[in-house]
Amino acid sequence: MDFFLDTAEVDVIKDLNETGLIDGITTNPSLVAKSGEDFFSVLEKITSIIKGPVSAEVTATETEGMINEGLKLSAISQNIVVKLPLTLDGLKACSALTQKKINTNVTLCFSSNQALIAAKAGATYISPFIGRLDDIGENGLDLIRDIKSIYSNYNNLNTKILVASVRSMEHVAKSAIIGADTVTIPPKVFLEMYEHELTKKGLDAFLKDWAETKQSIL
Repeated sequence: MDFFLDTAEVDVIKDLNETGLIDGITTNPSLVAKSGEDFFSVLEKITSIIKGPVSAEVTATETEGMINEGLKLSAISQNIVVKLPLTLDGLKACSALTQKKINTNVTLCFSSNQALIAAKAGATYISPFIGRLDDIGENGLDLIRDIKSIYSNYNNLNTKILVASVRSMEHVAKSAIIGADTVTIPPKVFLEMYEHELTKKGLDAFLKDWAETKQSIL
């Protein structure tokens, strides 16, 4: 499974990239606005740090505008993935950009039917928003299972499942159990993943015992 960070904060990306665990980045207009930086400047900085896929979202709502914005965004760096909304115009733009060999991430997916037609349009990634489904009383992880099952049925559907709107470590672990290709994780959740009270307790005990030996490795 690939780990993407869901953020546009350059300093956070730099820091967490040092773990060697970050495979890519997803951004959206809201995350860029939160960073307080210029849109193109942020993308240039991120793509200079991260060599894997970096999703950059269009803001146009009509097909032609999405295509033109997608072409401009993809020119920033070869690892830019053009992020498109799951609308009819977005799917048309996805198909057109795919024909131009530009990678796409179709976002705001909330149903298996949407995931199916996005794959038919040639999307590189589909981004199902599981947290937002949980918010309305549905089980977002059920959607990941359904999409995985559908895509597995057909050899000609090569779209990767990019689990989005992740709210917890449980979302990450269960997405991995289902077999999702990628999960995009908020930095806060990513930093929680290595923690466990028994790990800390065990380490404290080991260090206490070692201190009592009055030895040093170096």
